[in-house]
Amino acid sequence: MSYVVVGAGIVGLSVARALLLSRPGSAVTVLDKEPTVAAHQTGHNSGVVHAGLYYPPGSLKAVLCRRGVGLLEEYTADKGIPYQKLGKLLVALDRDEESRLLGIRERALANGVPDIRMLGPDGLRAIEPHATGRAALHSPHTAVVDFPRVARSLAEDITALGGQVLLGRTVRAINQSAGAVRVSTGAEHVVADQAVLCGGLHADRLARLAGGAPGPRIVPFRGEYYRLTPQRASLVRGLIYPVPDPRYPFLGVHLTRRHDGSVDVGPNALLALAREGYRHRDVDLRDLRESLAWPGLWQLGRRHWRTGARELAGSVVKRRFVAAARAYVPELDPADLRRAPAGVRAQALDRDGALVDDFRIETVDRVVAVRNAPSPAATSALAIAEHVVGRMLTGRI
Repeated sequence: MSYVVVGAGIVGLSVARALLLSRPGSAVTVLDKEPTVAAHQTGHNSGVVHAGLYYPPGSLKAVLCRRGVGLLEEYTADKGIPYQKLGKLLVALDRDEESRLLGIRERALANGVPDIRMLGPDGLRAIEPHATGRAALHSPHTAVVDFPRVARSLAEDITALGGQVLLGRTVRAINQSAGAVRVSTGAEHVVADQAVLCGGLHADRLARLAGGAPGPRIVPFRGEYYRLTPQRASLVRGLIYPVPDPRYPFLGVHLTRRHDGSVDVGPNALLALAREGYRHRDVDLRDLRESLAWPGLWQLGRRHWRTGARELAGSVVKRRFVAAARAYVPELDPADLRRAPAGVRAQALDRDGALVDDFRIETVDRVVAVRNAPSPAATSALAIAEHVVGRMLTGRI
C-alpha cells in the first residue's frame, strides 16, 4: 500500500508515523510547502499539553485529548524530550464564574482527568503565591512541552521507518481515479492508494482540491502575546487560566510558563489579514477576500462585534491588555511585559457563523481530510493519528 500525507505539522507527521507502524513496508510520503516541519500552528503555540478539562464528554476532543495525553507522555519519555507537569489553575473571580467552574469540574471528572480539586483563595495562593481569585480548579497533570521538537522527532521516525518527508512542495492539485490518488506539486506528482490532508491553516482549500464540501471555511485569527521580563517570570509558577465564558467565542488572556521557563501572557484574538499573518502588516489579498466572502464571518461579527472591539482595543492599548492579566496577578505592571511572537489560529467557521468546536474529519473517496483540528490538536496528535489510521485500515472512514 502507498499513502501520501499533506502537511508536516504535528498532526500530519503523527498520521504518517502511524501508517508506517501499522503497515510496515508501506510507501508513505509527507508533503509540505514550507522548508521546515512545524512551520505554522505547531511551531507557534503555547506548548501546553491539555488535560481535557473543558471538552464535552464523548466528543472527539474529549476522547482523543485524554488518549493523546498518555501517548504523548510515553513518546516524550522514550525520546528523552522534557515533559514538565507544571499544573494549571482555572481561576474564578466572582460567584458567577465559580458556578461555571463547578460545571467544568463535572466535565473534567466525566472525561477522566485525574487528581483535579477545587480550591479557595488560600489554596490557590499556595500553588501560585502571586495569583488572586475567589476559587480555582487545579489540574496538577497539565504539562508543557516543546512541540516543534516533538514534530522534528516524528519526522526522524518517519525516515527511519522507510518513509519520506518532502519539504518545499506546494500542493497544486489532487485528482482521484478508480484506484489511486494523484497529488501534484507543479512538475512533481505523487501517486498513492490513499491520501490524508492535514493542512491546518489551508485545510479547507486542500479539501476542496480533493472534491470536499465548501465548508467549513478556515478564517484566520491572530493571537498576540506579551512575555514577562526574565526578572518577573517568577510571578507565575505554572499555568493560570480564566474560566471560559460560553457567551464569547475565545478564551481570553491567560498566563503560561513555557517549556524554556519564559512566561507568556495572552493571547487576544484578532481577525488576521492573511492565513499566515503573524504581524499586523501581513496582508494576503486572496486570503482576505475568501474570509470576507464567507457568510459565516459576517454572522459571527454580528453576534460578537463587542468582543471584537475589546480585543482590538487590547491590541492597540497595552494597558488594557495588561489589565486583563492583572485580574489574576495584580502585581503585574506594563513595564513587566514585552512583545512576544504571535500565533495564528485556523478557525473553522460554518456558513451560519458557528465556530466549529470539535475535531472534524471528512472523507472523499480515497482522501481523508482533517477539516478542523484546533487546540488541543497538538496534545491529541498521536491519538488523532491512531483514530484516523485505525478507521482507514478497517474501511470505516
